[in-house]
Amino acid sequence: MASDSASDSVSDTDAGTGSHPASGTASNTADAARAAAPGAGESVRIDSWIWSVRLAKTRSAGATACRGGHVKVNGDRVKAAYNVRVGDEVRVRQAGGHERVVIVKRLIRKRVGAPVAVECYVDNSPPPPPRAAVAPVAIRDRGAGRPTKRDRRDMDRLRATFGAGPVPPAQDHADGREKG
Repeated sequence: MASDSASDSVSDTDAGTGSHPASGTASNTADAARAAAPGAGESVRIDSWIWSVRLAKTRSAGATACRGGHVKVNGDRVKAAYNVRVGDEVRVRQAGGHERVVIVKRLIRKRVGAPVAVECYVDNSPPPPPRAAVAPVAIRDRGAGRPTKRDRRDMDRLRATFGAGPVPPAQDHADGREKG
Protein backbone atom coordinates (compact mmCIF):
# COMPACT_ATOMS: atom_id res chain seq x y z
CA MET A 1 0.00 0.00 0.00
CA ALA A 2 2.80 2.42 0.79
CA SER A 3 4.26 1.89 -2.67
CA ASP A 4 0.89 2.75 -4.27
CA SER A 5 0.75 6.13 -2.54
CA ALA A 6 4.36 6.81 -3.50
CA SER A 7 3.67 6.09 -7.16
CA ASP A 8 0.58 8.31 -7.01
CA SER A 9 2.60 11.22 -5.67
CA VAL A 10 5.23 10.73 -8.39
CA SER A 11 2.59 10.70 -11.13
CA ASP A 12 0.99 13.81 -9.61
CA THR A 13 4.28 15.70 -9.73
CA ASP A 14 4.94 14.52 -13.30
CA ALA A 15 1.48 15.67 -14.37
CA GLY A 16 2.11 19.13 -12.93
CA THR A 17 5.34 19.67 -14.89
CA GLY A 18 3.74 19.31 -18.29
CA SER A 19 5.32 16.04 -19.34
CA HIS A 20 4.10 16.41 -22.90
CA PRO A 21 6.99 15.32 -25.18
CA ALA A 22 7.21 18.63 -27.03
CA SER A 23 7.19 20.84 -23.94
CA GLY A 24 9.76 19.04 -21.77
CA THR A 25 12.92 19.38 -23.89
CA ALA A 26 14.26 22.58 -22.31
CA SER A 27 13.37 21.50 -18.80
CA ASN A 28 15.02 18.10 -19.34
CA THR A 29 18.37 19.67 -20.18
CA ALA A 30 18.12 21.99 -17.18
CA ASP A 31 17.17 19.06 -14.95
CA ALA A 32 20.11 17.03 -16.25
CA ALA A 33 22.50 19.91 -15.57
CA ARG A 34 21.10 20.36 -12.07
CA ALA A 35 21.43 16.64 -11.35
CA ALA A 36 25.05 16.63 -12.52
CA ALA A 37 26.01 19.73 -10.52
CA PRO A 38 28.01 19.26 -7.33
CA GLY A 39 26.29 19.81 -3.99
CA ALA A 40 26.78 22.89 -1.84
CA GLY A 41 30.39 23.18 -0.73
CA GLU A 42 31.58 20.43 -3.08
CA SER A 43 34.20 21.01 -5.73
CA VAL A 44 34.99 19.39 -9.08
CA ARG A 45 38.37 18.06 -10.19
CA ILE A 46 39.67 19.38 -13.51
CA ASP A 47 40.09 15.89 -15.03
CA SER A 48 36.51 15.04 -14.13
CA TRP A 49 35.19 18.36 -15.47
CA ILE A 50 36.91 18.12 -18.87
CA TRP A 51 35.53 14.58 -19.18
CA SER A 52 32.05 15.73 -18.13
CA VAL A 53 31.89 18.50 -20.74
CA ARG A 54 33.28 16.14 -23.41
CA LEU A 55 36.71 17.71 -23.93
CA ALA A 56 38.24 14.29 -23.15
CA LYS A 57 36.87 10.87 -24.08
CA THR A 58 37.47 9.31 -20.65
CA ARG A 59 38.27 10.64 -17.19
CA SER A 60 41.56 8.77 -17.21
CA ALA A 61 42.40 10.43 -20.56
CA GLY A 62 41.75 13.76 -18.86
CA ALA A 63 44.06 12.80 -16.00
CA THR A 64 46.73 11.69 -18.47
CA ALA A 65 46.44 15.02 -20.30
CA CYS A 66 46.94 16.84 -16.99
CA ARG A 67 49.95 14.68 -16.16
CA GLY A 68 51.45 15.41 -19.59
CA GLY A 69 51.05 19.17 -19.15
CA HIS A 70 48.35 19.48 -21.82
CA VAL A 71 45.83 21.16 -19.49
CA LYS A 72 46.26 24.73 -18.25
CA VAL A 73 43.93 26.68 -15.98
CA ASN A 74 44.37 30.46 -16.05
CA GLY A 75 47.75 29.98 -17.77
CA ASP A 76 49.20 27.51 -15.24
CA ARG A 77 49.72 23.79 -15.79
CA VAL A 78 47.63 21.88 -13.30
CA LYS A 79 47.45 18.41 -11.84
CA ALA A 80 44.38 16.22 -12.27
CA ALA A 81 43.19 16.92 -8.71
CA TYR A 82 43.04 20.71 -9.23
CA ASN A 83 39.62 22.09 -8.25
CA VAL A 84 38.11 24.10 -11.08
CA ARG A 85 35.88 27.14 -10.37
CA VAL A 86 33.34 29.10 -12.38
CA GLY A 87 35.09 31.77 -14.45
CA ASP A 88 38.37 29.84 -14.90
CA GLU A 89 39.95 29.75 -18.36
CA VAL A 90 40.80 26.15 -19.28
CA ARG A 91 43.13 25.32 -22.17
CA VAL A 92 43.25 21.71 -23.34
CA ARG A 93 45.69 20.67 -26.07
CA GLN A 94 44.13 17.85 -28.04
CA ALA A 95 45.38 15.38 -30.64
CA GLY A 96 46.79 16.98 -33.76
CA GLY A 97 48.02 20.04 -31.84
CA HIS A 98 44.58 21.69 -31.79
CA GLU A 99 44.01 23.66 -28.59
CA ARG A 100 40.57 24.19 -27.04
CA VAL A 101 40.15 27.34 -24.95
CA VAL A 102 37.02 27.41 -22.79
CA ILE A 103 35.68 29.55 -19.94
CA VAL A 104 33.88 27.60 -17.19
CA LYS A 105 30.23 28.67 -16.85
CA ARG A 106 28.87 25.81 -14.76
CA LEU A 107 30.41 23.02 -12.72
CA ILE A 108 29.25 19.46 -13.35
CA ARG A 109 30.69 16.23 -12.05
CA LYS A 110 28.82 13.67 -14.15
CA ARG A 111 28.98 13.15 -17.89
CA VAL A 112 25.82 14.46 -19.51
CA GLY A 113 24.47 14.76 -23.03
CA ALA A 114 26.26 16.99 -25.53
CA PRO A 115 23.57 19.73 -25.56
CA VAL A 116 23.83 20.07 -21.78
CA ALA A 117 27.64 19.89 -21.81
CA VAL A 118 27.90 22.78 -24.28
CA GLU A 119 25.94 24.99 -21.87
CA CYS A 120 28.62 24.50 -19.19
CA TYR A 121 31.34 26.49 -20.94
CA VAL A 122 31.99 29.32 -23.38
CA ASP A 123 34.18 28.17 -26.26
CA ASN A 124 36.89 30.70 -27.16
CA SER A 125 38.97 28.26 -29.23
CA PRO A 126 40.76 29.56 -32.30
CA PRO A 127 39.45 28.15 -35.56
CA PRO A 128 41.23 25.02 -36.80
CA PRO A 129 43.90 25.56 -39.46
CA PRO A 130 42.73 25.33 -43.07
CA ARG A 131 43.10 21.97 -44.79
CA ALA A 132 45.83 23.30 -47.11
CA ALA A 133 48.08 24.09 -44.12
CA VAL A 134 48.01 20.48 -42.93
CA ALA A 135 51.09 18.44 -43.88
CA PRO A 136 50.68 16.44 -47.10
CA VAL A 137 50.41 12.70 -46.78
CA ALA A 138 53.06 10.62 -48.48
CA ILE A 139 51.22 8.56 -51.09
CA ARG A 140 52.68 5.38 -52.52
CA ASP A 141 51.65 3.74 -55.76
CA ARG A 142 49.24 0.87 -55.37
CA GLY A 143 51.06 -2.46 -55.54
CA ALA A 144 54.47 -0.90 -54.82
CA GLY A 145 54.91 -3.18 -51.80
CA ARG A 146 56.42 -2.32 -48.47
CA PRO A 147 58.57 0.79 -48.29
CA THR A 148 62.30 0.19 -48.30
CA LYS A 149 64.55 1.54 -45.61
CA ARG A 150 65.47 4.42 -47.92
CA ASP A 151 61.79 5.16 -48.59
CA ARG A 152 61.06 5.22 -44.85
CA ARG A 153 63.91 7.66 -44.24
CA ASP A 154 62.63 9.91 -47.01
CA MET A 155 59.11 9.83 -45.52
CA ASP A 156 60.50 10.62 -42.03
CA ARG A 157 62.40 13.61 -43.44
CA LEU A 158 59.25 14.82 -45.19
CA ARG A 159 57.24 14.54 -41.96
CA ALA A 160 59.93 16.43 -40.01
CA THR A 161 59.89 19.22 -42.59
CA PHE A 162 56.20 19.83 -41.87
CA GLY A 163 56.54 19.38 -38.10
CA ALA A 164 54.75 16.04 -37.95
CA GLY A 165 57.37 14.29 -35.88
CA PRO A 166 61.03 13.84 -35.01
CA VAL A 167 63.59 12.64 -37.53
CA PRO A 168 65.48 9.57 -36.34
CA PRO A 169 69.22 9.67 -36.96
CA ALA A 170 70.37 8.01 -40.18
CA GLN A 171 71.77 4.58 -39.38
CA ASP A 172 73.93 2.58 -41.73
CA HIS A 173 74.94 -0.30 -39.49
CA ALA A 174 72.98 -3.25 -38.15
CA ASP A 175 74.23 -2.60 -34.59
CA GLY A 176 72.57 0.84 -34.53
CA ARG A 177 75.65 3.03 -34.97
CA GLU A 178 74.97 6.27 -36.78
CA LYS A 179 76.21 6.81 -40.30
CA GLY A 180 79.38 8.81 -40.11
